[in-house]
Amino acid sequence: MEEMEEELKCPVCGSFYREPIILPCSHNLCQACARNILVQTPESESPQSRRASGSGVSDYDYLDLDKMSLYSEADSGYGSYGGFASAPTTPCQKSPNGVRVFPPAMPPPATHLSPALAPVPRNSCITCPQCHRSLILDDRGLRGFPKNRVLEGVIDRYQQSKAAALKCQLCEKAPKEATVMCEQCDVFYCDPCRLRCHPPRGPLAKHRLVPPAQGRVSRRLSPRKVSTCTDHELENHSMYCVQCKMPVCYQCLEEGKHSSHEVKALGAMWKLHKSQLSQALNGLSDRAKEAKEFLVQLRNMVQQIQENSVEFEACLVAQCDALIDALNRRKAQLLARVNKEHEHKLKVVRDQISHCTVKLRQTTGLMEYCLEVIKENDPSGFLQISDALIRRVHLTEDQWGKGTLTPRMTTDFDLSLDNSPLLQSIHQLDFVQMKASSPVPATPILQLEECCTHNNSATLSWKQPPLSTVPADGYILELDDGNGGQFREVYVGKETMCTVDGLHFNSTYNARIKAFNKTGVSQYSKTLVLQTSEVAWFAFDPSSAHSDIIFSNDNLTVTCSSYDDRVVLGKTGFSKGVHYWELTVDRYDNHPDPAFGVARIDVMKDVMLGKDDKAWAMYVDNNRSWFMHNNSHTNRTEGGITKGATIGVLLDLNRKNLTFFINDEQQGPIAFENVEGMFFPAVSLNRNVQVTLHTGLPVPDFYSSRASIA
Repeated sequence: MEEMEEELKCPVCGSFYREPIILPCSHNLCQACARNILVQTPESESPQSRRASGSGVSDYDYLDLDKMSLYSEADSGYGSYGGFASAPTTPCQKSPNGVRVFPPAMPPPATHLSPALAPVPRNSCITCPQCHRSLILDDRGLRGFPKNRVLEGVIDRYQQSKAAALKCQLCEKAPKEATVMCEQCDVFYCDPCRLRCHPPRGPLAKHRLVPPAQGRVSRRLSPRKVSTCTDHELENHSMYCVQCKMPVCYQCLEEGKHSSHEVKALGAMWKLHKSQLSQALNGLSDRAKEAKEFLVQLRNMVQQIQENSVEFEACLVAQCDALIDALNRRKAQLLARVNKEHEHKLKVVRDQISHCTVKLRQTTGLMEYCLEVIKENDPSGFLQISDALIRRVHLTEDQWGKGTLTPRMTTDFDLSLDNSPLLQSIHQLDFVQMKASSPVPATPILQLEECCTHNNSATLSWKQPPLSTVPADGYILELDDGNGGQFREVYVGKETMCTVDGLHFNSTYNARIKAFNKTGVSQYSKTLVLQTSEVAWFAFDPSSAHSDIIFSNDNLTVTCSSYDDRVVLGKTGFSKGVHYWELTVDRYDNHPDPAFGVARIDVMKDVMLGKDDKAWAMYVDNNRSWFMHNNSHTNRTEGGITKGATIGVLLDLNRKNLTFFINDEQQGPIAFENVEGMFFPAVSLNRNVQVTLHTGLPVPDFYSSRASIA
């Protein structure tokens, strides 16, 4: 029953109702509180003046007064009764229940009469503190409002059901335990309040004070007051006016006020309204039951949310830790590669330092020996050894040429970490389910008529469906590895066309595309199958060649403007498959030694091919050839070239070897083995040589048959 307590408290004083009266708006007030909030109105607005003017408004008709009220929920806390020429504004206060009330314009006169009997100021107005409707009182004052005997009975039963000690009814804050009760005042007092409010002198000295428990019993045993008519105080209610919806006495029916109204027996209407209230309570009880079940559901949701939050946080931390672990493992792998490159560079430089140091020591010794020989004064002895010394000096000088004094290794690391796709993926890492209010883009459509392949490149084009209304922030293009492996991202951006270079020749790729926005990603498009060229068609690349290289014949023919060797690369790189191309010698003067083979993209361009560790080559003159890599010369083979000769280069990346041919005959053994990575066709030559490139050639038959036998 504790939830009912707020229904039993006055909106003005915040305490249990004392002698509650019913206002015409159906709200209740303590009779004393009703008197305290009365406001005096101007004479012109009194009921008498209104009746004299023929307005015909009933005593309790407050519809017009509702229109005059200036109170609103958004005001500044002040209210007045509009329409009065000189109506004073009255500060608005709040009761302990949080309801706004209007205090009296002046303190009530001191009196010892009960609130019901005390005179009411003339032309008084009362405003309901709950609905804020105003009402001008007639000559009867507060006696014109019916008493709510039912509410009194409910309060008595509620207080009797509480076993707690009786509290003082006059304490302003934190009521103390009552020590006495006045039977005449019907009020419980603590000692301080009794001395202050009920001194034992004057008329109050005759009042009988009893212990609180005895007062509760006497209050419980006191006979219930019979409800009497407000217009005829000596008459009890006997009938019920259906039109006015109020109990009436027989005099009300005889005097004409309710004579024309429909009336019914009080007992019958009492039973009818009880039945109606019971039925209404059944529906409200169902709603209250649903509300309790809903509260249980909400409390369970709180618990479930807490459990799910802990579980989700643990899952999120585990996922992020897994990403961090994977990144750390990849970091370790990349650092190992950097360390490997570091050690390799140091080894090459240290080997070159050692080689140059030995050669310099030999050269210095020869120089010192020659100087001592020059000092000899014996002509015949000098001439015996001078020719040999001159040849040795020239040979030593030649050994210091052709790149000997050029570093074999650059100081820059030929590694570049592309972390932009990973950073973009990290930035796109989000909870897509949190944005489910916005739809994801529609699935893109690949435009087959614009998709094609050329050599080892593939061009793909796509678009959004014609009826799509959800914009896409970008697209993600994925290709597999050309061997039926996993898909990987090759493009992320806003464009609707992309060319992918560096694919494997004679390979079948699967491509697919999806769109994304801030909400998430779409479904994948249909998979498109792409076939790269079986053989490579390419030309020389002017953009990466040395500036002394001269191009002609659509970049298929090259020569050089310098007497020094210069390097030129092909436009296409190879990393998989078997590839064969040929070069014909168009001009060959003064027996130069051009070099043919493959190289990395960052090979040195101003020295003979094969001088550094980025090239694998065969250099050849008119009599013989050598294989060279990292300035190491191997496998001298008889047989050279002349004008019109054809040099063939066979790069077999399936078997990881490189073989050379001259005039359709294999030149020496397999030149290099264990070659892997990305290689570009390469040539080095000087101004005495001109060659023409021939591509798109099949692998020689004898090599194919040999490979099939192996």
